[in-house]
Amino acid sequence: LQSVLPDVIMPFGKSHNKLKMNYSVLTPEMYGNLRQGDASGFTLDDTIQTGVDNPGNNTQKQETTTTGNNHNHPFIMTVGSPGPSDRRPPRRYKPSDKHKTDLNFENLQGGDDLDPNYVLSSRVRTGRSIRGFCLPPHCSRGERRAIENLSIESLDILDGDLKGKYYALKNMTEEEQQQLIDDHFLFDKPVSPLLLASGMARDWPDGRGIWHNDNKTFLVWVNEEDHLRVISMQKGGNMREVFTRFCTGLTKIESLFKDRGHEFMWNEHLGYVLTCPSNLGTGLRAGVHVKLPNVSKHDKFGEILKRLRLQKRGTGNTHTHTHTHTQVTTHTHTGNTHHTPHTHTHTHTHR
Repeated sequence: LQSVLPDVIMPFGKSHNKLKMNYSVLTPEMYGNLRQGDASGFTLDDTIQTGVDNPGNNTQKQETTTTGNNHNHPFIMTVGSPGPSDRRPPRRYKPSDKHKTDLNFENLQGGDDLDPNYVLSSRVRTGRSIRGFCLPPHCSRGERRAIENLSIESLDILDGDLKGKYYALKNMTEEEQQQLIDDHFLFDKPVSPLLLASGMARDWPDGRGIWHNDNKTFLVWVNEEDHLRVISMQKGGNMREVFTRFCTGLTKIESLFKDRGHEFMWNEHLGYVLTCPSNLGTGLRAGVHVKLPNVSKHDKFGEILKRLRLQKRGTGNTHTHTHTHTQVTTHTHTGNTHHTPHTHTHTHTHR
């Protein structure tokens, strides 16, 4: 690493939030030492660009850094490991700590008896990055198309109840896209300032699409915020069925990509590496849509959510606005390790 230069000027102003201005995470010394790019040209300034362009963005307490390429980049190894914050328990994740993975659906306790009077649907999702390609903030058009082609070749082999088809976003009409979004199958359009500032929306919709099985209970988003988003979902409250399909499908997909010489980005310390640092580890999220016709209309609904460490957001993806349907989600992700979901990490409400 280069020594700190005397003229290091931090890229934050008075309009940025206190975490940035107090240099609580990114110190001037660290900034000076880590400004060099990696082999692909992705720099520390690229990593923090969303935070620089969106001063004081606290509406979702969204992470304002992104990962662009090598998960062994000094910046990721220095500040990327989970540590104390308002969103995590005050326990430092030590350099010697290792991630453990458990995708054995038989270890799930319960989950098949959620009240059908309230639970409308259940889903489990995660993201995956393909080793050898830059992540979406730094991905070239050619890389994105190569990821799309590799995904089509691999997913096309799935059979049985996982057999399905790929639908390229660029071949869909506006009406077809909107219908899939409204049905909660497809990611929304990249309108969030955080997505736009990171560079993830470049060349939209080229190279993006959705693969789903014939029953629309197993989906893979291609080249949205991550290379892949793997989702298992169905109507009703049988989380056990959803999680079983998720584990089975994800394991098969990983094997199919390995057969083509492409592993998922992973190391034993950080776990699975994804675009948003809040997803480092697993990015696993399990949840249900629930019907709450009265409490969601209450004047203190927002206060209730805050007390429960929940937040309200749109149902298209992480960055969408709330409309008729509201997603209520926890501030923390299950990023430590793959665990069978004993509790629900987010809830959707109908208003």
